[in-house]
Amino acid sequence: MSRENGRPEAGASGAGEQLALIREAVRETRTERAKPRTWRGAEPAAELPVARVLVDKGLVHLDRYFDYAVPAAMDAEAQPGVRVRVRFGAGEKGGRREGGKLVSGFIVERVAESDYRGVLAPVAQVLSSERVLTPELLALCRAVADRYAGTLADVVQLAVPPRRARAEAKPSPAPLPPNAPPEPGSWERYGAGPGFLAALTRGDAPRAVWTALPGPTWPQELARAAAATLAGGRGALVVVPDGRAAARVDAALGELIGEGRHVLLTADAGPEERYRRWLAVSRGAVRAVVGTRAAMFAPVADLGLVALWDDGDASHSDPHAPQPHAREVLVQRSVNERAGCLLGGLSCTVEAAQLVETGWARPLTAERATVRAAAPLVRTVGDGDEARDAAARAARLPTMAWQVVREGLRSGPVLVQVPRRGYAPRLACERCRTPARCRACAGPLESQDRGELACGWCGRPEGDWHCAECGGARLRAQVVGARRTAEELGRVFPSVPVRTSGRDHVLSSVPGAPALVVSTPGAEPVAEDGGYAAALLLDGWALLGRPDLRAGEEALRRWLGAAALVRGQAEGGTVAVIAEPTLRPVQALVRWDPAGHAVRELAERAELGFPPVSRMASVAGRPEDVAELLRDAELPVEAEVLGPVPLPVTDPSRPRRPGDPPPGEQWERALVRVRPGQGAALAAALKAARAARLVKREGEAVRVRIDPPDLG
Repeated sequence: MSRENGRPEAGASGAGEQLALIREAVRETRTERAKPRTWRGAEPAAELPVARVLVDKGLVHLDRYFDYAVPAAMDAEAQPGVRVRVRFGAGEKGGRREGGKLVSGFIVERVAESDYRGVLAPVAQVLSSERVLTPELLALCRAVADRYAGTLADVVQLAVPPRRARAEAKPSPAPLPPNAPPEPGSWERYGAGPGFLAALTRGDAPRAVWTALPGPTWPQELARAAAATLAGGRGALVVVPDGRAAARVDAALGELIGEGRHVLLTADAGPEERYRRWLAVSRGAVRAVVGTRAAMFAPVADLGLVALWDDGDASHSDPHAPQPHAREVLVQRSVNERAGCLLGGLSCTVEAAQLVETGWARPLTAERATVRAAAPLVRTVGDGDEARDAAARAARLPTMAWQVVREGLRSGPVLVQVPRRGYAPRLACERCRTPARCRACAGPLESQDRGELACGWCGRPEGDWHCAECGGARLRAQVVGARRTAEELGRVFPSVPVRTSGRDHVLSSVPGAPALVVSTPGAEPVAEDGGYAAALLLDGWALLGRPDLRAGEEALRRWLGAAALVRGQAEGGTVAVIAEPTLRPVQALVRWDPAGHAVRELAERAELGFPPVSRMASVAGRPEDVAELLRDAELPVEAEVLGPVPLPVTDPSRPRRPGDPPPGEQWERALVRVRPGQGAALAAALKAARAARLVKREGEAVRVRIDPPDLG
């Protein structure tokens, strides 16, 4: 019999009988494989006896499904999407599966036969019959894992919250009928605003980059967009940076459509309550979600709108592997589920500007006259101020700033934004400006509340300090913290209350009476009775001087967030920014033109070849490990490697973030850049190289991050 083309030779004796026997043997083999042998006493299910399981192991070389036998007793419960426990790492001995550790996982599908030739271990336990990993959610997690060179198990861990049995045991309420379409309200201030809401109600999928007007109305505007989507019979998902913003949007949406039609997904609710709300979404009991970063994966049925507020906020980038960004995940969902997309904020990122530039989204902005009427007056330290005050540009609080504070306190509270918390976080020699360092570990010296010096890394007190460069013994503050600023202002204005808002204690709102409110960026409370009378934006050089590609964009975003809380110019609202007035971010603040600033930043990125115009990966680890991984990876032909460069040694006194080098270790980082369209190939190549190193057990692990938001 000839094997060529799988056909018998013409005239071969008994060829027909031989071919029939072969086919019968193949059928018997397939039938036998369809009923996998399991452990003693466990009969497999009659139909689809093999379960493909995603094991909860986030190792890159194990990023695949594993086959297990479904015992007949578990046939009804072991359905795709449920949580199970299986023995992982078991070996075969004497025709039986033995050993292995019990691990959790999800059944992704049931099939008739397995490609595995040996004995299949059975599913050990079905933890719950709740189908939490739906096919749509699984496809989204797979797409995110591929984009960020991560593992599916890691992404699923971010997307599906831990199980709470008591929450699963309770039924979710019946879904309510759709609400009535909302009125445009304050959306009428935007030229295309009413049309955008109408398109959502019709069931269309409009995509817009929304530059919001200053003021307190943006939560109501987000709520109206979600309500318009619900009125059209589809679901809505709104993601915001923090719990305070989520509470404001939640309250606005509840007031607009009533209770029972949406849920709030934040960590403040607690694990069990949050899982109960998540189940209500997964079961289709509610079709609208307002939440923080983790809500980007919420399984909203028939999704009609994904909305993201302030996509430049660092909170939207998940610190856990593979570190996906909410903007990219929601854009992916908009494409996959044919849903509308609304990227909104007081500022505009270069990524959002690129979506408009490529035509993927349309700009949603107000007329310039409307912007000027809503925005406060922004003042800088100009030539006139410098003529009256010779030290105006060098002073932390020039005369103009004091005037703005005094005038503002006559009619309401004044906001003071300080880039750093604490007392005096960084000190330097007064004579030569050399940073003050600890003699034991070379960490930065900090001033404590009572004036003592101590190391910010090891905590060692520093008594008799002298500058190693010039021998000077006097120190000056490089960056003055929020508490020190509040103390200084309290001495100047002794009869005015001084409140602080920062990481340790964040205020949600303050009364509308005259007061000084000192806050770090992002912690600014809302002022009641119309907003702040004035705002003071201090130490602009500290934001603009950061060694980061996004320094200007981030400074403008933080300034706009604070200035938007101030009354409009017609009501006397004034903002003073202490920074070099000729710089582009300062001029964008004066004109209140964040979109124009983002367009110019995007043009510069295009000239330099940096994201989002290109795709980029960060590879960090020990120098020898980084070099080996880049050498072994089959990178795209036109890939360009920048670096490697040494990374700063991790500060042992501060909490270690995911991806930081171990304390005391010197790491290097290389950047790999490819042109648009090669991002998927870059991610796949780096993932394969990492997997090969793990299999061979060569060297230490290397951290790979796709499109890192910070390139400092």
